[in-house]
Amino acid sequence: MDFSFTNEQKIWRKTVKEFAQKKIKPIVREIDTNKKIPEEIIKDMGKLGLLAPTASKRYGGADLDWTMAAIAAEELGRADISLAIPVLYLVEAAWGFILSKYGTKEIKEKYLPKITEGKAFCGIAVTEPEGGSDILGAGKTKGKEKGKNWIINGEKIFISGIRESSEWGGVHLTLARTDPKAGHKGFSFFAVPIKDNKNIEKTLFEDMGRMGISTGGFTMNNVELPSENLIGEKNRGFYYAMEGFSAARTLIGATCVGAAEGALELGIEHIKNRTAFGRKLGSYEGIQFPLVEHKTNLESVKLLTYKAAWTMDKFYKENKGTHHDIAITAAMTKLRAPVRAFEAMNEVADWLGAIGYTKEYPVEMGIRAVRSYSIGAEGTLNIMRIIIARELLGKEFLPY
Repeated sequence: MDFSFTNEQKIWRKTVKEFAQKKIKPIVREIDTNKKIPEEIIKDMGKLGLLAPTASKRYGGADLDWTMAAIAAEELGRADISLAIPVLYLVEAAWGFILSKYGTKEIKEKYLPKITEGKAFCGIAVTEPEGGSDILGAGKTKGKEKGKNWIINGEKIFISGIRESSEWGGVHLTLARTDPKAGHKGFSFFAVPIKDNKNIEKTLFEDMGRMGISTGGFTMNNVELPSENLIGEKNRGFYYAMEGFSAARTLIGATCVGAAEGALELGIEHIKNRTAFGRKLGSYEGIQFPLVEHKTNLESVKLLTYKAAWTMDKFYKENKGTHHDIAITAAMTKLRAPVRAFEAMNEVADWLGAIGYTKEYPVEMGIRAVRSYSIGAEGTLNIMRIIIARELLGKEFLPY
């Protein structure tokens, strides 16, 4: 066993960290207030290879492996505690990979080079108004063949990147039921462009956090797509979606670790310098012991996160292991990372006292942002528990 990073990985971390600390960290409050990531940052991320970096080099990606992808996610989270830029990064890294791996040549040539340059957006659209976690039972979006084309009808909601996709162009990988009688084997995946589409109605929500990237939904009314927009094989969409979710969950773990460690670094600086009752705050056991607990918890999450990334690299690079190995480690990462990150940030706010409840310090952005990962993004915590239990006990013990 070797827990060290390679020289290449260390150089990559240094490169991303220097960029993130210099260009992103100073403007995080601006991003949160203006509710938009500056175009200059998007372009710089594209030049550095931070937009859909896991996509093939043939289409503008970097063929980045998952350990390297997790390193970048961690450093972006450390710099942007609001998590807006990390969300943009991880969504495109996870779903850009799926698009690159399973998309048709035509659709990849059309969109991926633009996505990797920051001129188009790649997102995921699975959740529906009546089928958040219960997509299998309640998913109503339907796809029907019409000659060589497809007609899509349905509604997707709580989707990241609606404004970005509407303004930049791009696609959302959208799950639709194409065989109503086949259960989870009756879904297909489609690349749906929503910009300037008269058959798509869009909605925007205002989240409590991650303000720099939009959330919303869209309704498809007889949206006609050419056959090239089908991702992979017909009726295999559920499997592609689950593959992408495992990737996204792993990168969520990394962003949570980075953001929480960034908050702890801020807190440590405060308790080493703040004096109360004639002593530095850091000299009180009531401060030291929680610090130790949170640092240890985050270290355990970091190890789990990089195990998940390592498991994915073993599978995709060496053809070792299975999708089940990836699913359980990614779910465990997603189960623990948001909770541990929230706890650490909340503790730091306590150390800061009254000023921790103001916008003078960035920790409140992190508290608002990281809750999205435990509430629902890429699956609720109880869905993670169901996935882990399924892998431990078998599908016959699923509660549905």
